[in-house]
Amino acid sequence: MTAITVAVPAHPARIQSRLLQRALQSVLYQTYPAAGVSLAMDLTRAGAPATRQRALDGVTTPLVAFLDSDDYFDPDHLESLYGCMQDTGADYVFSYWHGPDFLGHFGKEFDPADPVETTITILVRTELAKQVGFQAIPDRLENTGEDRRMTLGCIELGAKIVHLPKRTWTYGMHGQNSSGLPTKGDAAA
Repeated sequence: MTAITVAVPAHPARIQSRLLQRALQSVLYQTYPAAGVSLAMDLTRAGAPATRQRALDGVTTPLVAFLDSDDYFDPDHLESLYGCMQDTGADYVFSYWHGPDFLGHFGKEFDPADPVETTITILVRTELAKQVGFQAIPDRLENTGEDRRMTLGCIELGAKIVHLPKRTWTYGMHGQNSSGLPTKGDAAA
């Protein structure tokens, strides 16, 4: 069994709202058990990229799955993504969330020549993720774009990215998302 750590960036508002507790419980009840959780708290308003990077820095297992603190996994999320990784030889696998397909690419094969936005709820080889790291895309006004930069960086390094056309997690579309930008009310994911 290949070990997977779940990396979770968070900030204090997620504790108060109990969203972080819900996210962590979803990790606890996986049918493919996570080896651990690397939780990074943004107590200084450093923002999502820096907090996500700190969570990644704490990962020592061969694989890392990312989970934002306001989202949560279905019980078979890790099992499904790991199975897809094994079946396809992928370095990076993403599924989809329950709810509307507002990005418009559910079920479409990933094309590295025309990459789509995948969100950060992915399973990826830790070494690859650490090579790319998380940094904000300069001059992004609405979000920091570090998840997009992760995808593009993995492509640049020759990673095989596969979309698993299955809905295995819930996206916290509750209006409390934040980018960590100074104009936002919250910091980090």
